[in-house]
Amino acid sequence: MLTLAFMRHAFVASTFIAIISGVIGVFVVARQLSFLTHTLSEIGFAGASFAVFAGWAPLNGMLLFTILSSVLVGQMSIKESRREAVISAVSGLFIGLGILFLSLSSQSASSATSILFGSVVGISAGEVHQLILLSAAVFLVTMIMYRQLKFSSFDIVGAQVSGSNQTVISVTFLILLALSVSVAAQIVGSLLIFILLTIPAASAKYFTHGVAKMIGLAILFALLGTWTGLLLGYLTNWPVSFFIAAIEVLIYVIALIYQNMLEAN
Repeated sequence: MLTLAFMRHAFVASTFIAIISGVIGVFVVARQLSFLTHTLSEIGFAGASFAVFAGWAPLNGMLLFTILSSVLVGQMSIKESRREAVISAVSGLFIGLGILFLSLSSQSASSATSILFGSVVGISAGEVHQLILLSAAVFLVTMIMYRQLKFSSFDIVGAQVSGSNQTVISVTFLILLALSVSVAAQIVGSLLIFILLTIPAASAKYFTHGVAKMIGLAILFALLGTWTGLLLGYLTNWPVSFFIAAIEVLIYVIALIYQNMLEAN
């Protein structure tokens, strides 16, 4: 299997995607921003569709759209009372734009399938290098801001007392989230992006409470899902994203059962 170049590219790409998803996902869950991840996935679909229409690489279009819109959407949906309305409006608009760009492009329907459901086995060496650079940048900035992100996500009172600028931290995190959405979409597609960015972290919180341990466990769960998904996809020729989704949901169900057992005792 690993003698095939496209499978080596797929495993390298999925490894970096899983690491970034595990790291960012813990803060997404802590900040209760799963709704924003979902919205950014639709925005990423529109960006990738625009890139196909313009003749760009899909990742470049996703990066452009998600980064420019992440801060705006985040600010629009700060108030919990209007989150659902913002999600519906923005998601609907960008799904419509994505369909429009695809219909205007000269590309085949396979382009839409790749954008929506991912095409990790079709990632080229150049795209892998770009993905690694983006992942490294996200990871480096996250580690530099780790203490501030930890405070503002898990201990808002402590963050306010520390005197750190919460607006700058929030905006920076939204940009990191936008980059992570664009990167992770390469393997699971825009429709299933929230799986890697939320479920591994949500599962990890039932097994441990330390932030660093949660991140490590979330990365482990994400790696388990992506690696096993690639293996099963290769053996069965079924969609890799299906296996990743099924594995991550299974892990989450096990985490819930484990938590219920602890509460029963």
